Amino acid sequence: MSAIPTESTCHPGGDTSPARIVVLGIGNLLWADEGFGVRCIEALQRRWEFADHVQLIDGGTQGLYLIQHVQEADALLIFDAIDYGLEPGTLKEVRDDEVPRFMGAKKMSLHQTGFQEVLSLATLTGKYPQRVLLIGCQPQELEDYGGSLRPVVKAAMETALALGVAELERWGARPVERQTPLAPREAVTLDELALTAYEAQRPAAEAACRLGDERFFPENH
Repeated sequence: MSAIPTESTCHPGGDTSPARIVVLGIGNLLWADEGFGVRCIEALQRRWEFADHVQLIDGGTQGLYLIQHVQEADALLIFDAIDYGLEPGTLKEVRDDEVPRFMGAKKMSLHQTGFQEVLSLATLTGKYPQRVLLIGCQPQELEDYGGSLRPVVKAAMETALALGVAELERWGARPVERQTPLAPREAVTLDELALTAYEAQRPAAEAACRLGDERFFPENH
Protein backbone atom coordinates (compact mmCIF):
# COMPACT_ATOMS: atom_id res chain seq x y z
CA MET A 1 0.00 0.00 0.00
CA SER A 2 1.21 3.49 -0.81
CA ALA A 3 -0.09 7.01 -0.44
CA ILE A 4 0.35 10.08 -2.58
CA PRO A 5 -0.03 13.77 -1.70
CA THR A 6 -3.29 15.58 -1.20
CA GLU A 7 -4.79 17.74 -3.93
CA SER A 8 -6.72 20.72 -2.61
CA THR A 9 -7.96 24.19 -3.40
CA CYS A 10 -8.39 27.22 -1.20
CA HIS A 11 -11.73 27.10 0.58
CA PRO A 12 -13.22 29.34 3.25
CA GLY A 13 -13.79 28.01 6.70
CA GLY A 14 -10.98 29.28 8.89
CA ASP A 15 -10.06 27.55 12.10
CA THR A 16 -13.57 27.48 13.57
CA SER A 17 -14.61 23.96 14.58
CA PRO A 18 -17.52 22.67 12.46
CA ALA A 19 -20.87 22.58 14.26
CA ARG A 20 -21.93 19.39 12.48
CA ILE A 21 -19.57 16.72 11.13
CA VAL A 22 -20.74 13.93 8.84
CA VAL A 23 -18.55 10.91 8.13
CA LEU A 24 -19.80 9.01 5.12
CA GLY A 25 -18.78 5.66 3.65
CA ILE A 26 -20.15 4.89 0.21
CA GLY A 27 -19.94 1.82 -1.97
CA ASN A 28 -21.33 -1.68 -2.35
CA LEU A 29 -20.24 -4.42 0.05
CA LEU A 30 -21.24 -7.12 -2.42
CA TRP A 31 -18.65 -6.23 -5.05
CA ALA A 32 -15.27 -6.85 -3.41
CA ASP A 33 -13.20 -3.64 -3.16
CA GLU A 34 -16.28 -1.54 -3.90
CA GLY A 35 -17.05 -2.00 -0.21
CA PHE A 36 -13.97 -0.07 0.98
CA GLY A 37 -15.86 3.06 2.06
CA VAL A 38 -18.54 1.20 4.00
CA ARG A 39 -15.93 -1.01 5.70
CA CYS A 40 -14.11 2.12 6.86
CA ILE A 41 -17.27 3.49 8.47
CA GLU A 42 -17.93 0.13 10.10
CA ALA A 43 -14.40 0.04 11.56
CA LEU A 44 -14.57 3.65 12.76
CA GLN A 45 -17.75 2.99 14.69
CA ARG A 46 -16.53 -0.25 16.22
CA ARG A 47 -13.19 1.20 17.33
CA TRP A 48 -13.86 4.84 18.22
CA GLU A 49 -16.42 7.08 19.85
CA PHE A 50 -17.01 10.68 18.83
CA ALA A 51 -18.64 13.86 20.07
CA ASP A 52 -22.41 14.22 19.76
CA HIS A 53 -22.17 16.54 16.76
CA VAL A 54 -20.51 13.78 14.69
CA GLN A 55 -22.67 11.44 12.60
CA LEU A 56 -21.36 8.26 10.96
CA ILE A 57 -23.37 7.10 7.94
CA ASP A 58 -23.26 3.92 5.88
CA GLY A 59 -24.21 5.59 2.62
CA GLY A 60 -24.06 2.39 0.57
CA THR A 61 -25.32 3.17 -2.94
CA GLN A 62 -28.06 5.61 -1.90
CA GLY A 63 -26.96 8.39 -4.24
CA LEU A 64 -29.32 11.37 -4.17
CA TYR A 65 -30.94 10.15 -0.97
CA LEU A 66 -27.80 11.38 0.81
CA ILE A 67 -28.34 15.01 -0.19
CA GLN A 68 -29.88 16.03 3.14
CA HIS A 69 -26.88 14.72 5.09
CA VAL A 70 -24.46 16.60 2.85
CA GLN A 71 -26.43 19.84 2.98
CA GLU A 72 -26.61 19.73 6.78
CA ALA A 73 -22.88 19.09 7.22
CA ASP A 74 -20.41 21.83 8.07
CA ALA A 75 -17.60 19.32 7.53
CA LEU A 76 -17.84 16.13 5.46
CA LEU A 77 -15.39 13.22 5.48
CA ILE A 78 -15.91 10.65 2.71
CA PHE A 79 -14.39 7.18 2.36
CA ASP A 80 -14.74 5.49 -1.02
CA ALA A 81 -13.03 3.24 -3.55
CA ILE A 82 -11.92 5.52 -6.38
CA ASP A 83 -10.34 4.57 -9.69
CA TYR A 84 -7.43 7.00 -9.82
CA GLY A 85 -5.53 4.81 -12.26
CA LEU A 86 -2.91 4.06 -9.60
CA GLU A 87 -1.51 0.92 -8.00
CA PRO A 88 -4.13 -1.09 -6.05
CA GLY A 89 -4.25 -0.05 -2.41
CA THR A 90 -2.95 3.47 -3.09
CA LEU A 91 -4.67 6.13 -0.99
CA LYS A 92 -5.29 9.65 -2.20
CA GLU A 93 -6.76 12.58 -0.31
CA VAL A 94 -8.77 15.21 -2.18
CA ARG A 95 -10.27 18.28 -0.54
CA ASP A 96 -13.10 20.77 -0.80
CA ASP A 97 -14.08 21.96 -4.30
CA GLU A 98 -11.89 19.34 -5.98
CA VAL A 99 -13.92 16.41 -4.59
CA PRO A 100 -16.80 16.41 -7.15
CA ARG A 101 -14.30 16.29 -10.02
CA PHE A 102 -12.56 13.23 -8.63
CA MET A 103 -15.82 11.46 -7.81
CA GLY A 104 -16.67 11.56 -11.50
CA ALA A 105 -13.23 11.19 -13.07
CA LYS A 106 -13.43 7.43 -13.67
CA LYS A 107 -16.82 6.14 -12.64
CA MET A 108 -16.71 2.53 -11.50
CA SER A 109 -20.39 2.20 -10.65
CA LEU A 110 -23.71 4.02 -10.58
CA HIS A 111 -23.26 5.07 -6.96
CA GLN A 112 -20.42 7.39 -7.95
CA THR A 113 -22.56 9.07 -10.59
CA GLY A 114 -25.27 9.59 -7.99
CA PHE A 115 -22.96 10.98 -5.36
CA GLN A 116 -21.28 13.37 -7.79
CA GLU A 117 -24.76 14.74 -8.44
CA VAL A 118 -25.32 15.06 -4.69
CA LEU A 119 -22.23 17.25 -4.35
CA SER A 120 -23.23 19.31 -7.39
CA LEU A 121 -26.73 19.83 -6.02
CA ALA A 122 -25.31 20.87 -2.64
CA THR A 123 -23.22 23.48 -4.45
CA LEU A 124 -26.18 24.77 -6.47
CA THR A 125 -28.30 25.15 -3.33
CA GLY A 126 -25.52 27.00 -1.52
CA LYS A 127 -25.25 24.27 1.10
CA TYR A 128 -21.89 22.72 0.25
CA PRO A 129 -19.95 21.87 3.44
CA GLN A 130 -17.24 24.34 4.44
CA ARG A 131 -14.75 21.48 4.65
CA VAL A 132 -14.74 18.28 2.62
CA LEU A 133 -12.15 15.53 2.62
CA LEU A 134 -12.33 12.49 0.36
CA ILE A 135 -10.08 9.59 1.33
CA GLY A 136 -10.13 7.32 -1.68
CA CYS A 137 -8.49 3.96 -2.24
CA GLN A 138 -7.54 2.49 -5.58
CA PRO A 139 -9.37 -0.87 -5.86
CA GLN A 140 -7.86 -4.09 -7.14
CA GLU A 141 -10.94 -6.20 -7.86
CA LEU A 142 -14.56 -5.23 -8.43
CA GLU A 143 -15.92 -8.06 -10.56
CA ASP A 144 -16.44 -10.54 -7.73
CA TYR A 145 -20.04 -10.61 -6.55
CA GLY A 146 -20.14 -11.67 -2.91
CA GLY A 147 -16.41 -11.14 -2.56
CA SER A 148 -14.64 -9.16 0.14
CA LEU A 149 -11.84 -6.62 0.15
CA ARG A 150 -8.64 -7.83 -1.43
CA PRO A 151 -5.68 -8.01 0.99
CA VAL A 152 -3.94 -4.93 -0.41
CA VAL A 153 -7.10 -2.84 -0.04
CA LYS A 154 -7.88 -4.24 3.40
CA ALA A 155 -4.35 -3.33 4.50
CA ALA A 156 -4.85 0.21 3.19
CA MET A 157 -7.82 0.62 5.51
CA GLU A 158 -5.57 1.07 8.55
CA THR A 159 -3.80 4.05 7.01
CA ALA A 160 -7.08 5.45 5.72
CA LEU A 161 -8.60 5.23 9.20
CA ALA A 162 -5.57 6.90 10.75
CA LEU A 163 -5.81 9.75 8.24
CA GLY A 164 -9.53 10.10 8.88
CA VAL A 165 -9.27 10.08 12.66
CA ALA A 166 -6.47 12.65 12.54
CA GLU A 167 -8.61 14.95 10.40
CA LEU A 168 -11.63 14.45 12.65
CA GLU A 169 -9.43 15.38 15.62
CA ARG A 170 -8.49 18.63 13.87
CA TRP A 171 -12.16 19.31 13.17
CA GLY A 172 -13.07 18.94 16.84
CA ALA A 173 -14.77 15.54 16.62
CA ARG A 174 -13.02 14.42 19.83
CA PRO A 175 -12.35 10.77 18.83
CA VAL A 176 -11.51 8.38 21.66
CA GLU A 177 -10.96 4.64 21.52
CA ARG A 178 -14.15 2.77 22.28
CA GLN A 179 -14.19 1.07 25.68
CA THR A 180 -17.64 -0.50 25.48
CA PRO A 181 -18.44 -2.81 22.53
CA LEU A 182 -21.41 -1.94 20.38
CA ALA A 183 -24.72 -3.44 21.43
CA PRO A 184 -26.50 -5.80 18.99
CA ARG A 185 -28.08 -3.88 16.11
CA GLU A 186 -26.25 -0.70 17.10
CA ALA A 187 -23.78 -0.88 14.21
CA VAL A 188 -24.25 1.27 11.12
CA THR A 189 -24.06 -1.91 9.03
CA LEU A 190 -26.12 -5.01 9.81
CA ASP A 191 -24.35 -7.48 12.10
CA GLU A 192 -24.73 -10.19 9.45
CA LEU A 193 -22.81 -8.01 6.97
CA ALA A 194 -19.98 -7.12 9.34
CA LEU A 195 -16.61 -7.87 7.74
CA THR A 196 -15.75 -10.97 9.79
CA ALA A 197 -19.20 -12.53 9.45
CA TYR A 198 -19.40 -11.66 5.77
CA GLU A 199 -16.11 -13.32 4.95
CA ALA A 200 -16.78 -16.38 7.13
CA GLN A 201 -20.17 -17.13 5.61
CA ARG A 202 -19.21 -16.98 1.96
CA PRO A 203 -19.51 -20.42 0.35
CA ALA A 204 -16.72 -22.01 -1.64
CA ALA A 205 -16.37 -20.94 -5.25
CA GLU A 206 -17.65 -24.28 -6.50
CA ALA A 207 -20.79 -24.11 -4.37
CA ALA A 208 -21.51 -20.53 -5.35
CA CYS A 209 -20.90 -21.14 -9.08
CA ARG A 210 -18.51 -18.20 -9.24
CA LEU A 211 -16.42 -19.99 -11.84
CA GLY A 212 -19.26 -20.07 -14.37
CA ASP A 213 -21.53 -22.79 -15.71
CA GLU A 214 -19.78 -24.89 -18.34
CA ARG A 215 -23.07 -25.23 -20.20
CA PHE A 216 -22.90 -21.52 -20.98
CA PHE A 217 -19.17 -20.87 -20.69
CA PRO A 218 -17.57 -23.92 -22.32
CA GLU A 219 -13.79 -24.21 -22.31
CA ASN A 220 -12.00 -23.76 -25.57
CA HIS A 221 -11.18 -27.09 -27.22
